[in-house]
Amino acid sequence: MDKLLNLKEFEVEPKHSSEEALRRWRKLVTIVKNPRRRFRMIANLDKRSEAEQQKLKIKEKIRVALIVQKAALQFIDAAGPPEYKLTNEVREANFGIEPDELASIVHGHDIKRLKLHGGVEGIARKITVSPDEGVCSDNISTRQKIYGLNCYTEKPPRTFWMFVWDALQDLTLIILMVCAVISIGVGLATEGWPKGMYDGSGILLTLILVVSVTAISDYRQSLQFRELDREKKKIYVQVTRDGRRQQVSIYDLVIGDVVHLGIGDQVPADGLFISGYSLQIDESSLSGEIDPVDIYEQHPFLLSGTKVRDGSGKMLVTAVGMRTEWGKLMETLNEGGEDETPLQVKLNGVATIIGKIGLTFAVLTFVVLTVRFLVEKALQNEFTNWSSTDALTLLNYFAIAVTIIVVAVPEGLPLAVTLSLAFAMKQLMDERALVRHLSACETMGSASCICTDKTGTLTTNHMVVNKIWICEKIKDISGNESKNFDELEISEGVFSILLCAIFLNTCAEVVKDEKGKNSILGTPTETALLEFGLLLGGDYDAQQRQVKILKVKPFNSDRKKMSVLVALPEGGIRAFCKGAAEIVLSMCDKVADYSGELVPLSEERVRNITDVINGFASEALRTLCLAFKDVDDTYPENSIPEGDYTLIAVVGIKDPVRPGVKEAVQTCLAAGITVHMVTGDNIYTAKAIAKECGILTADENAIEGPEFSRKSLDEMRDIIPNIQVMARSKPMDKLNLVNQLRNMFGEVVAVTGDGTNDAPALHQSDIGLAMGIAGTEVAKENADVIVMDDNFATIVNVAKWGRAVYINIQKFVQFQLTVNVVALVINFVSACISGSAPLTAVQLLWVNMIMDTLGALALATEPPNDALMKRPPVPRGASFITKPMWRNIIGQSIYQLIVLGVLKFDGKQLLRLTGSDATTVLNTVIFNSFVFCQVFNEINSREIKKINIFRGMFDSWIFIAVMVSTIAFQVVIVEYLGTFASTVPLSWQLWVVCILIGSVSLIVAVILKCIPVERAVVKPKHPDGYDALPSGPGLA
Repeated sequence: MDKLLNLKEFEVEPKHSSEEALRRWRKLVTIVKNPRRRFRMIANLDKRSEAEQQKLKIKEKIRVALIVQKAALQFIDAAGPPEYKLTNEVREANFGIEPDELASIVHGHDIKRLKLHGGVEGIARKITVSPDEGVCSDNISTRQKIYGLNCYTEKPPRTFWMFVWDALQDLTLIILMVCAVISIGVGLATEGWPKGMYDGSGILLTLILVVSVTAISDYRQSLQFRELDREKKKIYVQVTRDGRRQQVSIYDLVIGDVVHLGIGDQVPADGLFISGYSLQIDESSLSGEIDPVDIYEQHPFLLSGTKVRDGSGKMLVTAVGMRTEWGKLMETLNEGGEDETPLQVKLNGVATIIGKIGLTFAVLTFVVLTVRFLVEKALQNEFTNWSSTDALTLLNYFAIAVTIIVVAVPEGLPLAVTLSLAFAMKQLMDERALVRHLSACETMGSASCICTDKTGTLTTNHMVVNKIWICEKIKDISGNESKNFDELEISEGVFSILLCAIFLNTCAEVVKDEKGKNSILGTPTETALLEFGLLLGGDYDAQQRQVKILKVKPFNSDRKKMSVLVALPEGGIRAFCKGAAEIVLSMCDKVADYSGELVPLSEERVRNITDVINGFASEALRTLCLAFKDVDDTYPENSIPEGDYTLIAVVGIKDPVRPGVKEAVQTCLAAGITVHMVTGDNIYTAKAIAKECGILTADENAIEGPEFSRKSLDEMRDIIPNIQVMARSKPMDKLNLVNQLRNMFGEVVAVTGDGTNDAPALHQSDIGLAMGIAGTEVAKENADVIVMDDNFATIVNVAKWGRAVYINIQKFVQFQLTVNVVALVINFVSACISGSAPLTAVQLLWVNMIMDTLGALALATEPPNDALMKRPPVPRGASFITKPMWRNIIGQSIYQLIVLGVLKFDGKQLLRLTGSDATTVLNTVIFNSFVFCQVFNEINSREIKKINIFRGMFDSWIFIAVMVSTIAFQVVIVEYLGTFASTVPLSWQLWVVCILIGSVSLIVAVILKCIPVERAVVKPKHPDGYDALPSGPGLA
């Protein structure tokens, strides 16, 4: 059917559409009543291009400045302290450096100038802050006043009156206003006051109503998008303030804040490196340079907007907001708007094609009415005798023709997509899912496969140490009772090393909260280990104070381990390593035996330990090995060894499956969505969790990531349909799976991710889902949806809302096209046969509002129902206007045209209307019947295939409100506004007739839905063992 409407040119990709495709469909949209409103949510490619050029200029300026600065520093020696004077405002606030001077040091990477100010410590003194204690909350307002806020210049939000002005830009409405004014002028001249005002005033009042309703609807949408935009920009960072670690919004950062940075974080302001380990920064977002930059004491400059690629550290904030280059870039960030969604583009195509048909009918209607009028004047020998009444008649014909264009050009189709998406995004935000890109909500409805993480998504992410293997003995760790080495039955020496391995080899911190209680800041795995260490009676602060940490290699998804090198208080250097059990075990050559002695790790011992690891994993425990090595002088200085470690312990960490996950997985399977678990965990742990979640149906359907990536394309083609679990996967394994699912099998793939290295898979997938709690800023930036509670059930909810958006737009299109067809044909045929149109300009404007703004509100905002997740997803390239929709449109149009045609040409006899007002009464009945046909057809449109159209109707208060207000206003128009609307009050019998005519469309809908128009497709049995999903007329 899309081919029939020639919509091939109106197709774009949901993500990463080419500029050529975006420009192509814009050129084809020729019939537009109000470009300002219709294209308000469409990307302005010219503005976007200008913004990109501006970004490139800023990036080039930064890149050149850095190169010049580096070169200049090799030759220039500063002669003395910088020459500048402190303003009274800065001096009175007890600061020793001006805002611009402070900002220029980092911006210019001016190490010499930094040294002249006393280095990082000197800068800290001049902005009166302690690197250990951080900013004092009492003087935050003073810092904001002197050094500025961490906010960027943004465009002011659009006011309600701007939307009124947009609605008034509709060319057809402007023409009708002109017609109304002329009609009032001619009417007053011929019929006097007040009768001469009625026709023109009726049009003006209706136009005011149309503009008001349109503006209110658009303004409400803008408020929803504004709220979503605010949510998107919420980024929180860890800072030290008032001597304790706490979380604050980046917009609350001030000069002097001590910010803690980790892998995947965005640097929230310009600043100076205080301390840290292996800190690498990706500056490509600012300078365009792809090579990471190492940050250390001799190169301490951190720029706002850059990303932490590796390592960790603390920074001192020196410039915020518009004093940073990132602030200037942010001004251009959203210029040009977001790419339009595939549905918006496709419906622009439908609106254009139908608009052309409507324009043709409107012109023909005007020509036919005018020719008939002229012929009648000629036959009555009055062709040369013209009066103002004749002019008013021709003006009325022109107004009807223009109004037909108003009704015929379905301007509301593409706008209904925006309305439905805005509504869905707002509802999803309330349900803990933040949609970053409009198209994602739409695409999620077609998702046929979800590649999900395990930790935190399928599980609770509340981890506790459940078991430990140490000194060749397995111990259960239950409850919160404190343990000691006697209870663990291990020697004091091993116990001491165990505590060191826990407290020294960690990226987490034990801090005091406001009440003085211990609180752990770090990943759930790190938190579980530190809690276990505290349970053993260990003292985190004491352990950290006793040693000097020389080097740290933080955990990442490629290494799957973390290592640290420390200088011991009694002398000597020791390395600690922890991570994925089999990886750390392979690095060990010794182990602490049952007596605490360090003995060689024989093959038999390796087999025994491997059995322990697999046993823990089979109980759905995450397994980690803890190891250490004493480093002698033969190793390079500050080099962390990669082998010859001594194994201390194997730890089993429990991470329970989230409540409701199994049911959510079953919902996916019933909806034709395949679920793949992709995790970095041990394959036995992955299998155990997958079985508990209902994902894994057979052990052979699990594979390890490296093994999968070694397969040839032909082998992948054979195994991918059966893969349900991928364990020990690295980010590139996940990306490989996603690409093969999309390219080889044509799947619409949703992918979850939380780490920095997940960014490629999130970016490449059809829908990238980043975790809101565990996710890094890099992951969130590359995602389309942020799952704010990290819950798999929320992902299923997004899929359900995505399907609701798609089906709601289909309902609205079916409803609107039916009104288009009937309004066009009835006016044209009537004009040709009788020389008059049964529906006046005012009546057509009211009908237009019912089908456009109110219809979109009623149908495009219906909440999802459970039946949506009992049908297969819509495949790629499927026709949007389906055969059942065409069946309903054509069937309802034929019924309405027959009924209205009979009323028009034989209504007086059938209804026994007599008297001078019989024609007016008949036209009122036709208008009233036509409106009630639309009211009942709106109810029909709630279900495209199923007969029960009332299911869930009362769950949508918007639908009910629109229905009630439409009927109430129709009664007011007919009974009380006849002077303006060309109607007369009807008897109760005629009201019953009108309602019955409209309600018969319910019976017509039942008959139509019994006509099969789709061929049932028998699908092969699903690889997970579930039966194939049915399709055809019986599905909702």
